Amino acid sequence: MSRLVIISNRLPVTIKKKKGDLIYHPSAGGLATGLNSLDETFDKIWIGWPGQEITDEWERETVRQDLKKDGLFPVFLSEEQIKLYYEGYSNKTVWPHFHYFTQYTIYRDKYWEAYQEVNRRFAEEVIPLIREDDMVWVHDYQLMLLPAMIREAYPEVSIGFFLHIPFPSYEVFRILPWRRQLLMGMLGADQIGFHTFGYMRHFLSAVYRICGYEHHFGMLTVGNRLVNVDVFPMGIDYDKYAHPEAVEGTEASDQIRELAEKQKIVISIDRLDYSKGIPQRLNAFANFLKQHPEYLGEVTLVMIVVPSRANVPQYKALKDELDTLVGKINGKYSTFDWVPIQYYYRGLDFGDLTTLYQVADIALITALRDGMNLIAKEFVASKEDSKKGVLILSEMAGAANELTEAIIVNPQDRQDITDALVNAMQMDETEQAHRLEGMQNKLKKYDVRNWASNFITEQKKLRESQKEKIAKRLTPKLRHSLVEAYKQAKQRLVVLDYDGTLMPFHKDPRSVVPDEEALELLQSLSQQQGTQLVLNSGRDKDTLEKWLGHLGIDMAAEHGVWTKQNGEWKNNSSMSNNWKPRIRQVLEYMVERTPGSFIEEKDYSIAWHYRRIDRDLGEKRVREFRDVLLYLTANDDLQVLEGNKVVEIKNAGVSKGKAIRNWLGQNEWSFILALGDDNTDEDTFKELPETAHTIKVGLDKSIARYNMLSMEEVRTMLRELAE
Repeated sequence: MSRLVIISNRLPVTIKKKKGDLIYHPSAGGLATGLNSLDETFDKIWIGWPGQEITDEWERETVRQDLKKDGLFPVFLSEEQIKLYYEGYSNKTVWPHFHYFTQYTIYRDKYWEAYQEVNRRFAEEVIPLIREDDMVWVHDYQLMLLPAMIREAYPEVSIGFFLHIPFPSYEVFRILPWRRQLLMGMLGADQIGFHTFGYMRHFLSAVYRICGYEHHFGMLTVGNRLVNVDVFPMGIDYDKYAHPEAVEGTEASDQIRELAEKQKIVISIDRLDYSKGIPQRLNAFANFLKQHPEYLGEVTLVMIVVPSRANVPQYKALKDELDTLVGKINGKYSTFDWVPIQYYYRGLDFGDLTTLYQVADIALITALRDGMNLIAKEFVASKEDSKKGVLILSEMAGAANELTEAIIVNPQDRQDITDALVNAMQMDETEQAHRLEGMQNKLKKYDVRNWASNFITEQKKLRESQKEKIAKRLTPKLRHSLVEAYKQAKQRLVVLDYDGTLMPFHKDPRSVVPDEEALELLQSLSQQQGTQLVLNSGRDKDTLEKWLGHLGIDMAAEHGVWTKQNGEWKNNSSMSNNWKPRIRQVLEYMVERTPGSFIEEKDYSIAWHYRRIDRDLGEKRVREFRDVLLYLTANDDLQVLEGNKVVEIKNAGVSKGKAIRNWLGQNEWSFILALGDDNTDEDTFKELPETAHTIKVGLDKSIARYNMLSMEEVRTMLRELAE
């Protein structure tokens, strides 16, 4: 049976010591609920910190044996490690930075060193437990380095990673030291999930700009792997809040119900954190009371603030600010029989919480930045029976992407929140029910079980598609057979593309001068008895002659406009280039509008390169002038080619495929090998006989027999052929 290996900072149980005894408390979090709901096609094991420093080896072994019965495996950490890795790097560096509070971000080498150390510590515990056919799922910002560490030990195992907090925009993320290490750690996974498309987009942008990996509809090629980046909004255990189990009424629940009978209740529930926007919310509520005195004595804000990270200076300051604001507002507006804000600095048990949800008229959730915000979803679910209540939700919370029927507000706009409160107070019950039903239908369908199931289902699909890709990949075994066939053949034709096949792409295409190894490989292959080597490129003949002319190899330039055989260049056509001034005018205008792009002019073609500029801007420009180019070239037998960060206009009568005919008929080839990476090389592959060994570099669809994933793989094979 396949196993699911779950790894998170905390186990779904917490261990506490009481009078020398070890007490185990199960966690009731959404993650545990979702993962426990996965069907039985997977055995599940869970690895994480048990929430307590345990130094005694006998106690550690006891904990291991106790937890193992439930498929749980502890990672023991010292207080110093928790202080530096969890309280330090995770919560004083990553947390504020990813929530856009860069003024609170602390950059300390010792925090980073501890973060690396603890991620390695997790890897040491995890790696011995993993089997090749396992599916691994790593969770959240505390373990961003772990996927790559597991990948190093298990190159073929399926790994997923989910980030439960926002991923910031590239402009914010790029400020962070160690940014590349974090991205490469996450890219060790096969599938990376986020709550919203915005977070996914930010991540892909950062990966492209910092690591150089481009995506195709969220799919990245990293080394010899495909990495799927996608959106998986986390849900809640809907029924738990829609139909809570009856519990004996507590004094607090009775007081909540009594309060609700006297006036309208607005609830505000958050963990103490600067990302939640609580001071801004209080100021907006004060503004509401000031502008609408008719609601004085009619509405109460019940504000629950759950203590968190009390030893962090920013949190202490925030607590002081809240105490002061509440005192100021209550002091100004309270009467003998009414207090505008009922403020509780503590958590609520589940019964009291669901009672508060059920009787509340309005939930006011105005986070400045929030990965998802499950409080909003819990409030909506709790209205399953009554269909009464209004959700006011920050547009900066991930949940706003799903709960579109809520009143969406800018959490920094005091007047926007004030107007939303008025709207909510005046909303009739028909509209309340309509909005709630729309949100409830979504939350029922996309609950936490659905979230977990979707992530794993997509990861399984990816694993299968990887196998399909591998089926066409030139594996080491197939490569060995190909090399042996090459060595046995008497007459061999080898056709190589240049950019993206023999040499990597570069921001400046004029800088891709062949390195020493490339020159040695070309020379060795061309000097082998019985081997005819042809470099078939879109490059202009002058550049190819300058870079490679001294090798004496045969070449085709400008997609076949020019061919070089026996040391002589020949023009293969009576083509005209009198169309170029007209096209150049359009391209020069594009360069003026797009600093960093440039024109490359060849004898019978002209190209606009945008590799050095922002990819999205380049693609916008391509969309803008594609129709113009097609119109201008319609009557001139010209072809517009869109390549890798380049648009090239050339004569339609030439192609790499036609160029290779010059060599195909020269001999009875017993072995033909052709390698290329883009659409222009497909013409070469089409021209060759079915017996030819055609190889596409990259994972794009191709008629080639095989795929290689990178230029490095090409070099490896060419070295073997050259030996």
